[in-house]
Amino acid sequence: MQQTVTEVSRLMKVLSSENRLMILCQLVEGEKSVGTLAGLLGMRDASMSQQLSLLRKDGLVATRREGQAIYYALARDDVAQLMRFLYDTYCSANRQNEETVDNDTRP
Repeated sequence: MQQTVTEVSRLMKVLSSENRLMILCQLVEGEKSVGTLAGLLGMRDASMSQQLSLLRKDGLVATRREGQAIYYALARDDVAQLMRFLYDTYCSANRQNEETVDNDTRP
């Protein structure tokens, strides 16, 4: 049990970084390139690469090369399930709330 607790603690530490959490949330929708992720999150490519490198080192993302582009995807089923839960619970709900506010404020 101690090993599991240690693993979960490490995962929670990774998720405590807003940038890494946002990256993992974006990857719930499917694999994306460094440039795409950087654009979606308003980060420079170099900063995004650094964050992705940390996620890769922790075994949370996997890479696939296509030409010069490198694509990232969630690497572990347990992390994918957790991120889908967080995404569905918080990100989708926020999108629905934003759409409702937008619709309510339109003439």
